[in-house]
Amino acid sequence: MIKKIIITLFILGLLSPFIVFGYFYIKFDYDVSALVDYNPSVTTRIYDKDGEKIANIFDTKHRYYAPFDEIPPRVVEALVAIEDTTFFEHPGINIDAIFRAALKVIKAGHAVEGASTITQQLVKNVLLTREKKLSRKIKEAIYAIKIEKLLTKEQILERYLNEIYYGHGYYGIKTAADGYFHKKLSELTLKEVAILVGLPKAPSSYAPTKNYEISMGRANRVINRMHVLGWIDDSAYEKAIAENPKVYDDTLTQNKAPFIVDEVARRMHAMGYKDFKTGGYEIYTSIDLKLQDAARESLKYAYDRFLTRVEKYKEKEEKDIKALQELDPEILLAKDINLSKVNGAIVSIEPSTGDVLAMVGSVDYTVSSYNRATQGKRQPGSAFKPFIYQVAINLGYSGATELVDIAKTYDYEKDGEEMKWQPKNYEKNYKGLIPLREALIHSRNLATINLVNDIGLPQLIRELKKFNIKHLPNDLSISLGTMSVSPLELAKYYTSFSNYGTQVQTHLISSIYKDEKKIYQKEDQREEISPASQAFIMTTILRDVVQRGTGRGARVRGIELAGKTGTTNSNVDGWFAGYSPTIETIVWFGNDDNTPMYRRETGGRIAAPAFSHFYRQVLKIYPQIKREFDIPEGVREVTIDGEKEYFSDISKPPKAEVHSDAAEELLF
Repeated sequence: MIKKIIITLFILGLLSPFIVFGYFYIKFDYDVSALVDYNPSVTTRIYDKDGEKIANIFDTKHRYYAPFDEIPPRVVEALVAIEDTTFFEHPGINIDAIFRAALKVIKAGHAVEGASTITQQLVKNVLLTREKKLSRKIKEAIYAIKIEKLLTKEQILERYLNEIYYGHGYYGIKTAADGYFHKKLSELTLKEVAILVGLPKAPSSYAPTKNYEISMGRANRVINRMHVLGWIDDSAYEKAIAENPKVYDDTLTQNKAPFIVDEVARRMHAMGYKDFKTGGYEIYTSIDLKLQDAARESLKYAYDRFLTRVEKYKEKEEKDIKALQELDPEILLAKDINLSKVNGAIVSIEPSTGDVLAMVGSVDYTVSSYNRATQGKRQPGSAFKPFIYQVAINLGYSGATELVDIAKTYDYEKDGEEMKWQPKNYEKNYKGLIPLREALIHSRNLATINLVNDIGLPQLIRELKKFNIKHLPNDLSISLGTMSVSPLELAKYYTSFSNYGTQVQTHLISSIYKDEKKIYQKEDQREEISPASQAFIMTTILRDVVQRGTGRGARVRGIELAGKTGTTNSNVDGWFAGYSPTIETIVWFGNDDNTPMYRRETGGRIAAPAFSHFYRQVLKIYPQIKREFDIPEGVREVTIDGEKEYFSDISKPPKAEVHSDAAEELLF
């Protein structure tokens, strides 16, 4: 009888784990949908026009997703070798391994060896907590068995390799390959593969950016295991053991152009992509990272020159402050300038396509992340004058047409009170009669106002609306550019000149992919504003602005540049808007609170140097860039009083003033 009882107890002892397991299996309902319908958050990547990564954007976990077809067989072999050799044979749990581990625990009196399969590790990471209790281990085993019935081995491996943490903030093996080695999975060496598959056991300890030698030792154990199993030969083993791969210690975001990233984020949200940070989008922008760096450097270059000038102004003014104040009691002295308020922005586009090549919204993003290139609305001042002059040219005026440059007093009413407006030229002198070309080259305010009167304000505004310019003032202040625009908006409007009369909508996002499928492609939007011949006449005038006018500070040897300075009342805003044959660039400087900069800080002084510095960098980066403007059909070059002038079928030459042997050719 006693013998039977002992045998019965022994059998029950052997069966008890299975009885407990069966109880848990039947008793509880296990939800495995999180793994069956696996849909993890995936990092969005932003690229420049050449496919160079600008940044990673993610919410809480930085993860690139790799479908099983993208995972090299060598990765699977290395993982299985070190973590779960019988992975392709067991049903989710390894009974032999469990018993071996149990015997070692009994012998040692504490846990010395785990018995978790790859499936169990996946379950623990996605479906369970990390608590060390028997009930959790039983649930883990049950989950693993259920998962193996619902998913293929390949699906389990895919989920594992994309879910597991690999240290340094990297989730998923594709993320780790890119982060640690700057490689695709298919480009990894055997040693690099071994490093990665060895990480999940203890990511903090084995991360190669923290403990390189320890990480190499763990990788060598992986390689040795593969060699013992006969999965690699002696040659591959020796080569892998000897290799010491280069490891990169990057930030997770790798943000190379923060203003671009912020603007892309704003546009993605506006387009309805609310899962921008978790949806795994691949966003290709029009940005050229080399030009982006050049733009940032150029803005800082001009700002530093400004600081140097102000210091010199201060030194000079301190010697004779009283004399200066006696000359002009309202003068703003350099000692009164709050330099921290002065900031700038630069945006550069390709006028033929509208693609934004570079965009910087402040002198230093770490100090101010406000993007003045897109969000700052400022008066363009004289940088707006080319639009008025283009209207005149489209109506038949030419560069040789004489304008009246004299002072006038204008009466107007404000809040029921009679007011007088007496505009002046910046130089505070008058030319009487001045050719249209010279009036714009030297930015003559009075000639411009009189041109507006000559055209007629109603007709001018009708014509200006064709440029799609918003919020045009319905009075003579339009002559001085008193509406508000952002640098990016002004860049769009200026394509009407730089793109030979055709205005092009600007683009930052070129295309968007999700799961390797294109879900967005930019649309080409363009509108002809002026005939090419008339727009080119404007370009020749703006080219002279740079060569011998208010924009001389923007000159760059070896390339034709056209552009216009802009300075608003009391030197509140300083602009330079211009272009080469293939690239257009807008620069702005000013105080965020709309207070004046120093009185000498005009657009030509503060903004033009950033423009010229940028194009000097352009020539270094792209020495083969187009350097001369094309002359469209219908344009005639004529010499008048020793000066070159350009005419067309619309803008005809003043016959009596033409002094050229080719005069008879101009009768067209």
